[in-house]
Amino acid sequence: MKVKIKRLHPDAVIPRYAKDGDAGMDLVAISKETKLDKITYGTGLAFEIPVGYVGLIFPRSSIRDKDLSLTNAVGVIDSIYRGEVMATFIEHYEPLSVSYEIGDKIAQIIIMPYPQIEFEEVYELSATERGAGGFGSTGK
Repeated sequence: MKVKIKRLHPDAVIPRYAKDGDAGMDLVAISKETKLDKITYGTGLAFEIPVGYVGLIFPRSSIRDKDLSLTNAVGVIDSIYRGEVMATFIEHYEPLSVSYEIGDKIAQIIIMPYPQIEFEEVYELSATERGAGGFGSTGK
């Protein structure tokens, strides 16, 4: 599948799979802006994701070496968005911990299809073994 991509900055790095079998492609920071405990990294890239697909931005496994997490857990890039793909992280400890720097791989993008859902309102839902059991309902 081909996805159109536009460099918004000459230093932007086009994502690619690092190894056969990888699901995600790394995104590289070309800018960094810090406000209080949040750091926003720009990739300098815009995507034209086909209709029926979504770009999902996930943290990389290297996040375990940082005191960071993505502020929205998983970023969603809709097929109608044409702006720069960015990732905002929150730092969990003071003083400011080791963060990513410009030129670092900061996140990964996975592009995948999604179904179009139409909800059907009903008066009753089918019964299941779990039912309405919420958090911890499957035991310890």
